[in-house]
Amino acid sequence: MRLSPFVLALLLATSAARAADPVTLAQAMADPDWIGAPVEQAWWRWDGKAAYFLQKRAGSNVRDAWEVAAGSAPRKLEDAARAGMDAASPAYAPRGEHAAFVRDGDVFVRDLRSGALQQLTRGNVAASRLQWGSAGLVWQAGGSWYRWDGQLVAQAAQPRAEDAPGTPPEADALREQQLRLIDTLRRDREMREAARAQAEAWQRQDPTRAPAPVYLGKDVQIADSALSPDGRWLLVVTSAKGADGGRAGKMPMYVTESGYEEFEDARTRVGRNPPVPQRLWLAELATGKLRELTFDPLPGLRDDPLADLRKAAGKPPLDGPRPLQVAEIRWRGDGGSAAVMLRAIDNKDRWIATVDPAAGRLQPHHRLHDPAWINWSFNDFGWLPDERTLWYLSEESGYSHLYALDGARRRQLTDGRWETSQVAVSPDGATFYFLCNRAAPGDYEVCAVPAHGGAVRELTALDGVEDFSLSPRGDALLVCYSGAYLPPQLAQVAATGGEARILTDTRTPEYKARHWIQPQIVQVPSSHGAGVVWGKFYGPERLEPGRKYPVVMFVHGAGYLQNVSARYPSYFREQMFHNLLVQEGYLVLDLDYRASEGYGRDWRTAIYRWMGKPELEDYLDGLDWLVANQQGDRDRAGIYGGSYGGFMTYMALFKAPGVFKAGAALRPVADWSQYNHEYTSNILNTPELDPEAYKRSSPIEFAAGLKDHLLIAHGMIDDNVFFRDSAMLAQKLIELRKDNWTLAPYPLERHGFVHPDSWYDEYRRIHALFEATLKP
Repeated sequence: MRLSPFVLALLLATSAARAADPVTLAQAMADPDWIGAPVEQAWWRWDGKAAYFLQKRAGSNVRDAWEVAAGSAPRKLEDAARAGMDAASPAYAPRGEHAAFVRDGDVFVRDLRSGALQQLTRGNVAASRLQWGSAGLVWQAGGSWYRWDGQLVAQAAQPRAEDAPGTPPEADALREQQLRLIDTLRRDREMREAARAQAEAWQRQDPTRAPAPVYLGKDVQIADSALSPDGRWLLVVTSAKGADGGRAGKMPMYVTESGYEEFEDARTRVGRNPPVPQRLWLAELATGKLRELTFDPLPGLRDDPLADLRKAAGKPPLDGPRPLQVAEIRWRGDGGSAAVMLRAIDNKDRWIATVDPAAGRLQPHHRLHDPAWINWSFNDFGWLPDERTLWYLSEESGYSHLYALDGARRRQLTDGRWETSQVAVSPDGATFYFLCNRAAPGDYEVCAVPAHGGAVRELTALDGVEDFSLSPRGDALLVCYSGAYLPPQLAQVAATGGEARILTDTRTPEYKARHWIQPQIVQVPSSHGAGVVWGKFYGPERLEPGRKYPVVMFVHGAGYLQNVSARYPSYFREQMFHNLLVQEGYLVLDLDYRASEGYGRDWRTAIYRWMGKPELEDYLDGLDWLVANQQGDRDRAGIYGGSYGGFMTYMALFKAPGVFKAGAALRPVADWSQYNHEYTSNILNTPELDPEAYKRSSPIEFAAGLKDHLLIAHGMIDDNVFFRDSAMLAQKLIELRKDNWTLAPYPLERHGFVHPDSWYDEYRRIHALFEATLKP
């Protein structure tokens, strides 16, 4: 139907008027379906001529599958079409003729020459960890390993945490007496054991039989295993059975469908107890021979980086080697060797070693030591297709970079004050592809470098690349990218670089019609020796001469996060809220304080043993910058954030009273001894060994400093930062007889709110707090 000029003009005028309307709080906190659901996961079709992606359906939690090709509009697939789809993260056969993938838990193989699809499994136990070798395909399902040789699917290995049949029982004098006195009992036992041994021998010698289980003993738990692609060897990771994992908590839930109070198991606290040490075993499947691979060859294994803290805390010195865990195992495609990454439980060392199955021992190749803690990112490693070269990422230079090991020869392939991440290898093994942020810490592109060494090239110019994947032939890149107000979308770029062909734009017309304030990327000078602190500044297009503006400072969460980038922020609601604040006369500054991702090892570890100190210094410098450069009013400054941002709001109000007139602490940590082990022990060690670090880093220790206005908002079923933290802090403020603070509980919210009503109520309170305290 053709619209009349009058109707068309009316629609255009309406759209323009809507774009000019300021965003409302209700709109900013509404269900994000009004924005348009982003591309959530994307992968190539088998022929490389199109791509699939998943997208949330409006008003539902269902994810629809879509297909898109360059030059064509995306097409939603009907449910029946899913049976012919490929899936993400395929494993390619050595000669590139086949690809295997897991879809809905089952294993499929695609012939890349003809497109023929073959289903190998159909069951209720999900398969994972596909790997091709010269003898076929292997995968794991339900703790067991399976192998496909091109014709038959067979069980290839089954590790069991139990004693092998025929294992002698524990010594018992009465039993031995019976066998000595009663010949019939002794003969029956001998015949039974002989029959069992013969059956095992037949099973091992009969190629039509599944291999016998690998018995690790009844005193262990199996944590992981990895089968060599040739089906000959099995690596098994175990821990002691019944090891003390620490006392877990019980989280109450008050608003429930049952109408009764319910309780949910919650995690343990830091130091109660540390992760359980692990051991590594090598099994030869043809013979059933089992050997432990000791960690003794690892350099520095018996060093104690916490010796001084242990002594100061009155604890005995470390007795023997440090306990370790096996982080990852990657077999070479030919099964001739496996690379193993191991981490010290004290978080100070990471090793990469190889396993020589014939020799039955570990050969260390790389040790990364950090007196603070080993990063939980940048731990990728793997083998090149030449079955000889091992590559890995390491922060040893101060930034994450790519290295290659060929025997004793080591090559550093990337270098500089920027980070390498998300490594992929071309099918021929000649080129590494990865994400880089060479131009600026928050500007992410796809880069490439030859595997033998050479110049690094940027292949994209999209600024906010999130992820990418190589096409089956390795000639194109499927790139997921985003922008400040652009949720993740897809583009296609040649593997050699060049202009991007945009494939999707899932934003709604209403959202696209809006005029948004583009954040200005700024560099705040540090007066505390940190160089500069990168930030996002939201302000009016023109500052009114002579006017002073109230200030709101936003603190992003942690876990290892970067918010000052060209990407679509995790805090997209907060970004719209910042638009609203600017419309109402505020200035907003969002900083990547010290400890944020994207700035190298020293920036990351600046908070070691003292969380809250350098970050607060950065925000005080940010306030100075706003006053000096943007007409910010020092006497009308507020601060807010969630999770780590809530913790920092506490620290700002408690340790710098009077600087910020108001703060909103959302889902905040009040006492780090209540948080989890995996995150907290990296930064503060454990409360037992490093009590001073916990005392000076926990806001509840400084609550007496509160004199300004504080809002605490917390989900009551938060299983990350427990609501208990806010209850404890509230009790402390009551005992200190503090006023001008409130606690807003949300009975149906966890750490990340999901209900628009809760989002709106929380930000209505934040907005009211700032309006009441920062406006004249």
